[in-house]
Amino acid sequence: MVCRPQGTKGPSVHSGILLVDKPQSITSHDVVARTRRLAGTRRVGHAGTLDPMATGLLILGINSSTRLLTYLVGQDKEYLATIRLGMSTTTDDAEGDTVERADPDAVSRVTDAAIASAVADLTGNISQVPSSVSAIKVDGKRAYALVRAGETVELKSRPVTVSRFDVLDRRDGDGFLDLDVRVECSSGTYIRALARDLGTALGVGGHLTSLRRTRIGPFSVDNAPRLDELDVASSLIGPAEAASVLFPRIDLTEQQAIDLGHGKKVRAAELAVSGPLGSDELAAAVAPDGRLVGLVKIAGDVAKSAVNFPADAEAPRKDAQAPGEATPSGHADPAGEEEPGA
Repeated sequence: MVCRPQGTKGPSVHSGILLVDKPQSITSHDVVARTRRLAGTRRVGHAGTLDPMATGLLILGINSSTRLLTYLVGQDKEYLATIRLGMSTTTDDAEGDTVERADPDAVSRVTDAAIASAVADLTGNISQVPSSVSAIKVDGKRAYALVRAGETVELKSRPVTVSRFDVLDRRDGDGFLDLDVRVECSSGTYIRALARDLGTALGVGGHLTSLRRTRIGPFSVDNAPRLDELDVASSLIGPAEAASVLFPRIDLTEQQAIDLGHGKKVRAAELAVSGPLGSDELAAAVAPDGRLVGLVKIAGDVAKSAVNFPADAEAPRKDAQAPGEATPSGHADPAGEEEPGA
């Protein structure tokens, strides 16, 4: 797990990445709005939203570092969740109306072995039908909007990867069974759908009662301040530091930084790369002063900039919507649209 080094000094920045521990009962857009005020800029975006009922890691990009959000949205993720067996709901979570309750005797007969078998079937490369209240578009409209309007929505299944699905605890209740679980999965996986499908496989129905995102790629919620304790200046992870966590790092000379910044190609053999770099693989190109010049690709014997990063002092466009910036509904548009409700 990668966390921000303590005591690391670098150039003064006006852009960067923020890790925030989102509380329950607010939208991701609420977090973006508050961060805009704290940071003094409108250009704030996020790498995958969380529903109001969910808590945990939200990664924000500030000013030019919103360009990094595209590469964070697709990272694998980890969640801690509670699945309630014995009842299904319209939204596959606790906020929906009850669709069906299982017979209490049927719930009490669900064995640990049956749970383990059903969990195993939902682990690995699987085909998953997203929750009908997701932000996926159907005929140009969000699925959740259609459902709220009373329409029936049928979404197509799609491939996802659940690399880890662990049952941490079992608690038997009166007519229901709660399972605390840990899930590591690919981007676009719905934990609510896992709860629904687990309940269906066991014949008793199921839905999600709590959800906490604990990791996005190499970034952990353990290093994220709570929203009510957020200090942007002290919590900001600079563009070069964030990009160097996500990609191999190239330490440029002054002339290389100038050339790449002006769109020129440089000789690949002359670059100081931190690790193996394949053809067309992105790398973080960092100037001698610690500034992120851009993300570069090597093709043949030359390297060229694929994404340039403006200097931190450059004023952002006030009317620009950042990649992954939340819309008023709290759902990301377009980046991270597969994430609401997880």
